[in-house]
Amino acid sequence: MLERVVTDPDNYAPYLLSQGIRFGDLLFISGQAGAGDDGKIVEGGFRAQGEQAFANLRRALEAGGSSLKDVIKVTIYVTDMGQFAEVVELRRKFFSEPYPADTIAEVRALYDPAAMIEIEAIAAVHA
Repeated sequence: MLERVVTDPDNYAPYLLSQGIRFGDLLFISGQAGAGDDGKIVEGGFRAQGEQAFANLRRALEAGGSSLKDVIKVTIYVTDMGQFAEVVELRRKFFSEPYPADTIAEVRALYDPAAMIEIEAIAAVHA
């Protein structure tokens, strides 16, 4: 059975997608960007957006009964691979060993022209 994950605020609702979907003991989290509670991309550059994206990821994971330490696989999209060192620092800050499997990809654009990073994840849910 599929169970929708909802956060408050839920900036995804107008776009007809879920923050995440829980299926059994797995949680699939939609891409989380550096948007604040008002839905607008935060100011302060790549690091500020990355911190916010991870905070949004944490909120979605917790709403689905999981946490950052339960992330199995993460995919990180950036608009500039020149920020790779910053991504590694963000991973070091928000994840711990055993680090999740990871894919990082540079993309031309994300859903908002101001967005520089977006993170999606698959995590375990513990009953």
